[in-house]
Amino acid sequence: MEKRTNIPANALIWFGAGVSLAEILTGTFFAPLGFRDGGIAIIAGHIIGCALLFLAGLIGARTRRSAMETVKMAFGSRGGMLFAALNVLQLVGWTSIMIYDGALAAGSIMDAGRWIWCLVIGMLIIAWIRIGILRIERVNAVAMTGLFLLTVLLCSVIMGAETEAASAEAGEAMSFAMALELSIAMPLSWLPLISDYTRAAARPAAAAAVSALVYGLVSCWMYFIGMGAALLAGTSDIAQIMLHAGLGAAGLGVVILSTVTTTYLDAYSAGVSSESLVRGISGRTAGIGVTVLGALAAALYPMDDITGFLYLIGSVFAPMIAVQMTSYFLLHEDAAGRSVHAVNLAAWLAGFLCYRWLISVDTPLGSTLPTMGLTILLTLAAHRICGQRAENK
Repeated sequence: MEKRTNIPANALIWFGAGVSLAEILTGTFFAPLGFRDGGIAIIAGHIIGCALLFLAGLIGARTRRSAMETVKMAFGSRGGMLFAALNVLQLVGWTSIMIYDGALAAGSIMDAGRWIWCLVIGMLIIAWIRIGILRIERVNAVAMTGLFLLTVLLCSVIMGAETEAASAEAGEAMSFAMALELSIAMPLSWLPLISDYTRAAARPAAAAAVSALVYGLVSCWMYFIGMGAALLAGTSDIAQIMLHAGLGAAGLGVVILSTVTTTYLDAYSAGVSSESLVRGISGRTAGIGVTVLGALAAALYPMDDITGFLYLIGSVFAPMIAVQMTSYFLLHEDAAGRSVHAVNLAAWLAGFLCYRWLISVDTPLGSTLPTMGLTILLTLAAHRICGQRAENK
């Protein structure tokens, strides 16, 4: 009988995904808005993003298919390969960014050279991958307990000084709409991954809900830590924030464990997505290869500003999930047996172009919600006009 993950296991996986240096670093960009407006943007964005994350996970949980296999249900077998390739690229990018941030912060606490920390973190991620998702539960429980205690310590140090620094200047302000997009973009980056984990759940709907809820709460927590740290330290440099917080060995523990537990998900899912692109390839082997590539890139290239990367992720995956939601929940399609679902692919392209345009004009509602609304309407209208509603298989 196939082994299934239980609810606590799924919660631990997504707790580890949320505790991330990338999340803390992104939170620092909200400091110019102040705690009130920045907090509203963080919470509102995560509510939107995690609702979409839940729906994506629910599709995979109900169908018992990997994330990229559920994408094929909306775009066809070859059409889905486009998103599998884009997903692998974004996961290679995330793997590199996470290892880079982890190595930079670890080096600020214990100076051993960035490339050495990249090597250490990369080796730990490979060990996590080799243990495997269904056998990692006990290891993850120990790691998550340690992470919880260490991040509480970090939070208490930062927030304890917040009242003294709340009026500090924190750099050039961004608009509320752009901040909202940065908050939505982080959950959106997990959309092409969540079904890789909910498909193995014993209780599908509950697992999808718990995964989205736990990730959303922890991610908000990380954003608030980053925002508070930026106001306290007066910088968005994660290394300086760790130094200012005065965390020695405990800070090093946060850095290493949070980097490994989050980047493991990126590398593992890159391997799973690779299985949709190359027949016969081992997802675990591909994940290890992605980790090696990410560690090399992190050692060689600077990756300090990820806002453009996050907006690019939103432009690709916001219209993608809009088409998926429309196809699965409203049109009841399963186009996995078709080569390319041209109508749905055209609707996605229109949504992609819409998002890129809206980012440039900075609308009061941001880019994600208008783009998704337009994409859903276009998908429904195109199906009605072309009469191409597929039968549920």
